[in-house]
Amino acid sequence: MKRILPIIFALMLALSLFAGCGQTASENTNSGEKLSVVSTIFPGYDFTREIAGDNVSLTMLLPPGTESHSFDPTPQDAITIQNCDVFIYVGGESDTWIDGMLNSIDTSNMTIISMMDAVEVVEEEIKAGMENDHDHPEEDGLDKLEYDEHVWTSPINAMGIAEEITAALMALDADNADAYRTNCSAYIEKLEELDASFRGVVQNAKRDTLIFGDRFPFRYFVDEYGLDYEAAFPGCSSETEASAKTLAFLIDKTNNENIPVVFHIEFSNEKMADIICESTGARKLLLHSCHNVTKADFESGVSYIELMTQNAENLKEALS
Repeated sequence: MKRILPIIFALMLALSLFAGCGQTASENTNSGEKLSVVSTIFPGYDFTREIAGDNVSLTMLLPPGTESHSFDPTPQDAITIQNCDVFIYVGGESDTWIDGMLNSIDTSNMTIISMMDAVEVVEEEIKAGMENDHDHPEEDGLDKLEYDEHVWTSPINAMGIAEEITAALMALDADNADAYRTNCSAYIEKLEELDASFRGVVQNAKRDTLIFGDRFPFRYFVDEYGLDYEAAFPGCSSETEASAKTLAFLIDKTNNENIPVVFHIEFSNEKMADIICESTGARKLLLHSCHNVTKADFESGVSYIELMTQNAENLKEALS
């Protein structure tokens, strides 16, 4: 379906522009309206909110409460992107529909930010005992190199992404450039405090291995803080239930190393984590990847900093 979405998007855009509904970014800026910023997922949305405050009109494309890997964009989403000044997306394999859509619309008046382009990326990792739903050759006989997309899970990477967003806003909106710069500096300080809290947890830990009865979207996080992990699936797997062999591997690892906590991620069915916990006596806890948030959390204004601070508390228990 996502292969034909760019064609559908292009047709919808053409109809909307013909009807007079389209508006370019330069028209928004020249008319004195706020900059329009669209982020596909929560991290870009929240970083922009911290930096821009009320100086921009901000939209998150992924509906709150939606599991990001099952998200199907609509033609209206394409129109929303077409009419924005700044578009923020991840830029990985899961966003191929966006690449096709951007190629089908006029982006000359848009500033496009790929979060993966703002940091140094690493290849997606398949560890021993982990299920791999990408374990098949490509049509041309060559394996396609895939990079881990969850770059924001490292607070250090979050700083780089925030700075990239700030630079874009300052370039487009000189009147509010000082505010963007000041807000970014204050936000970087918060991220530095968050980074220090994680380093403190790891420095005082008795162990260095995390167990995930789930997908694992924390590669950048564990790399940053020198942690090891075992998980059922890599971060962008489409699978939700592991084989008996994988579960046995994770159960044995948890038992053999006396791991006190088994993690799951947000919007998970938690079945795999439940099985491991029931078999080992470990406690089940959430480590939130911040990919998306519930509708209630979104409406209450929950932030990346808040979610990651809770992660620090749960991490402390897991490494004790």
